[in-house]
Amino acid sequence: MATRTDAPTRREQILKEAARLFAERGFHGVGVDEIGAAVGISGPGLYRHFAGKDAMLAELLVGISGQLLTGAKLRLAEADGVPAEAVLDSLIEGHIDFALDDRPLITLHDRELDRLRDSDRKLVRQLQRQYVELWVEVVREVYPELTEPTARSAVHSVFGLLNSTPHLGRPGSLPGRGVTAVLLHRMARGAFAAAGAEGAVRRAE
Repeated sequence: MATRTDAPTRREQILKEAARLFAERGFHGVGVDEIGAAVGISGPGLYRHFAGKDAMLAELLVGISGQLLTGAKLRLAEADGVPAEAVLDSLIEGHIDFALDDRPLITLHDRELDRLRDSDRKLVRQLQRQYVELWVEVVREVYPELTEPTARSAVHSVFGLLNSTPHLGRPGSLPGRGVTAVLLHRMARGAFAAAGAEGAVRRAE
């Protein structure tokens, strides 16, 4: 989503508008006709691409979880032989791209995840756990004084910080994207550094 540079397909256009509308007005507050109108096709025409709104929601939430995991794995593969701190910076940058460019999906996850059928919800959780564990491994390389549970807690806390972007204010009321990205990055590294310092103190006691 956020990293694509080529023209989106009609299916991707539908998903983008569905995410925006679901985030703004809630899943049940949006009709198929409205999603169709947003992309310039009739509501019934959407059924050539998706079975219905439930299928759109599932693809959005499963899809972004898979994209985050795939993106993190790619960053790790490209960082072979790179210092662990640089790898952590790369992971943070990738998540910031998501947090700034796909804000409706964060809102959807928080608000609508329970609407997914059990199999889709379990898949989202499975992908998310794998994503977290990739981070935990890198964080413990940078801060070896952290135990695995503490590192995992720190990762979840940083995700909470980065995923706060839907609550930062209306578009245009914030600094530019670059300034916001730098601020989020510094805050994320500061949070990990604080966890590492606390871990070092506990190990010394």
